[in-house]
Amino acid sequence: MKKTILLIIGIVIIGLMIYFLNRKTVTDFPAPSEVTQQGVNGTPPTNSSSTTTDQATAPVDTTKTVIGTSVQNRAITAYHYGEGANEVLFVGGVHGGYSWNTSLLAYQLMDYLQANPNSIPANIKVTIIPTLNPDGLYKVVGTEGKFSSATVSKSTAVQVAGRFNANSVDLGRNFDCNWKSTAVWQTKEVSGGSSVFSEPESQALKSYVDTRNFAGAVVWYSAAGGVYASTCDGNPSSPTIKLATLYSKASGYPSYQSFDFYETSGDVVNWLASKKIPAVSVLLTNHQDTEWSKNLAGVKATLNNFAK
Repeated sequence: MKKTILLIIGIVIIGLMIYFLNRKTVTDFPAPSEVTQQGVNGTPPTNSSSTTTDQATAPVDTTKTVIGTSVQNRAITAYHYGEGANEVLFVGGVHGGYSWNTSLLAYQLMDYLQANPNSIPANIKVTIIPTLNPDGLYKVVGTEGKFSSATVSKSTAVQVAGRFNANSVDLGRNFDCNWKSTAVWQTKEVSGGSSVFSEPESQALKSYVDTRNFAGAVVWYSAAGGVYASTCDGNPSSPTIKLATLYSKASGYPSYQSFDFYETSGDVVNWLASKKIPAVSVLLTNHQDTEWSKNLAGVKATLNNFAK
């Protein structure tokens, strides 16, 4: 009888011990989900599955690339359309607010390609830099990014001042092709910078172009009404002459093998030619109009040329 009672007491004691041990385990430690979210004792977890997943799936915007910033820290952005292997570059706003219509033309083209993606040949990627000189453009339009002609200052003096970057350098004279520190614009002396690529805007384009393999390039300016082939110390290449001829025929602008109204040392497009990129300068007829239909026809001819 005693053995039976002792056995029962032993079983009860063991049961109580197991009960209190289990209770301590549950109350002293957080639930598995709490460990994942907060860590033990409130310490942030390391290598948690949620953090790893967020980092692995963070979206990458492949539609645009900030290639650099201006003197006044405004972004210089390249926008991308299409996914083909042959990349074609279009650049506006080298001369900022003085040629504000070239930036407006670039934004019009961006809107068109966004609405009409099928207009881009299958093996073509279009990259558009609407404004290489955002500080100069801001002087004239008073806003960053897309703008309308209604915001443009009507002051000729303001527009002329908007040609230059915030260091008073003509970016169209700061590139590595026959560069000079004192350059010429029409009959005026202008600054070409303290050295080749001295300006952050020029450096941004150089660095970006150096990392790409562009099939061709078109740079818009105003105002002379023509398509000009590019070269640096020599005759334009056959692909460059072909591009100038195609854009000219499609748009109706006359075509020229060189720009010889005055010396253009440190020119952007001639620098592109020195890098073996077929490139042309397209000068709009005036400083107000984008001549949209003419240039759209020229753009389509350009894309079809490099799609072959």
